[in-house]
Amino acid sequence: MMLKIGITIGDPAGVGPELVVKLLDHLNPKNAYIIYGERKIIERAMRLLGKEHTLRDIYVIDEVKAPGTYIADLDISETDRPIPSLTSGKVAVAYLGRAVVDAAYSHIHGLLTMPINKFWAKMAGFSYEGQTEFLAQACNVKDYAMLMYSEKMKVVLLSTHVPLRDAIEKVKAQNIKSKVEFVVREFKRLFGYEPSVGVLGLNPHAGEMGQMGREDMEEILPAVEELKAKGIKVDGPLSPDSAFLKTDAFDVFLCMYHDQGLIPFKLLAFREGVNLTLGIPFVRTSPDHGTAYDIAWKGIADISSSLHALRLCEELATKRA
Repeated sequence: MMLKIGITIGDPAGVGPELVVKLLDHLNPKNAYIIYGERKIIERAMRLLGKEHTLRDIYVIDEVKAPGTYIADLDISETDRPIPSLTSGKVAVAYLGRAVVDAAYSHIHGLLTMPINKFWAKMAGFSYEGQTEFLAQACNVKDYAMLMYSEKMKVVLLSTHVPLRDAIEKVKAQNIKSKVEFVVREFKRLFGYEPSVGVLGLNPHAGEMGQMGREDMEEILPAVEELKAKGIKVDGPLSPDSAFLKTDAFDVFLCMYHDQGLIPFKLLAFREGVNLTLGIPFVRTSPDHGTAYDIAWKGIADISSSLHALRLCEELATKRA
């Protein structure tokens, strides 16, 4: 069947528009792709890259009845070359909101989102820590997670975009048990198998038997033992400084806070890394990087992560269609 895949251009002052144009060379001619953004910005990115593509304008998703590339043009920016600002944050959120409506009502099969800038989005009134949290709220789901996905390794975070002090407070046995059980259910649903889960410790050397912090012994270990008793394939707490030396030891790692998981993931799998949202009723992927203002609109942004995100979105959407 024909898939309908939505693609948001993200913050128009970042690398999103350029990456979307580069992706147009890699689309499946049997599918329909809907760009959520603005024609004038995409056309400027085309001129920058010396590319020409035909985009058909739509106002509502029901107009998409055949394979091809479409654009839901919001036409709200004052310029075709926005700079990082309150305006760029506002329009990025508008693109996302329009796309999520179509996704939440099952009018598209999958959604690929380009990066937004959290600072400018929040300045524009976006009250969420990131796109993942907004998607969960829009879908009215309480259990969700950000899975950093690659063939080399997969990482889930116990907490995401919160200060480190707050992240430590979330290292509780019940949170760990709930997150592992949720991840196992989602792997079965999306990938068709029960994963083995490596749970990282919080403190250096997983606490050294309580000599360097008590959380590993008092929260993480009891959670792991209880999960094992339920028959779940899980081990931990693993020493954080060596857990990723053998990335194939587990199907997925549960990390206690953002940088504990994202630093090794980006070091080992940056070019093919994909952000996949677990727990929502549609497939959503995103490249594993931010707006990259420093290289935006120079024609040099690397498409690798975005292309992997597109392919994973298509693959999972095909299974669910």
